[in-house]
Amino acid sequence: MSLTPEQIAAANKANLEALVSLTHKAFESIEKLVELNMQAARSTLEENAAHAKAVLSAKGPQELAALQTEYVKPAQEKALAYGRQVYDIAASTQAEVSKMAEAQLATAKEKFTELVDQAAEKAPKGSESAVAAVKTAMANADAAFESVQKAARQAVSLAETNLKTLSETAAKATGRR
Repeated sequence: MSLTPEQIAAANKANLEALVSLTHKAFESIEKLVELNMQAARSTLEENAAHAKAVLSAKGPQELAALQTEYVKPAQEKALAYGRQVYDIAASTQAEVSKMAEAQLATAKEKFTELVDQAAEKAPKGSESAVAAVKTAMANADAAFESVQKAARQAVSLAETNLKTLSETAAKATGRR
């Protein structure tokens, strides 16, 4: 059950490639969030400046009240849209990272299973119960991991449902259908 230097080097190379890929995904998400925030800041600045000019040129309290009402509704809608975009970026990143992690874990599990099988072939007589215990532990760990994955998928689904409900409620509140 000994590993050759070539196997160790290959495993290290695969792990490095996975880390680099994960880092690229993280930076892509950060870039998307920075771009979104810059767009939101630029848009907000322009809209606030235009609104301030309109407020300063208002001819009376009624016109001022109308300007405020006119200003609030789009701001709420934009805040909702911004929240949805942030959520979409986060959900997309989480899905990609989960997919990468699942692939890495599947590969690791496969390699470990191969090692256990090789060790079982070379194991002395009478060690069958120890090999069976290792295989049982692997099966239990795999089942636990599947449960965690299922719970994570349910949590993501619940978050999506809550976001959709929140968006629908906010849309009704702002009069948009």
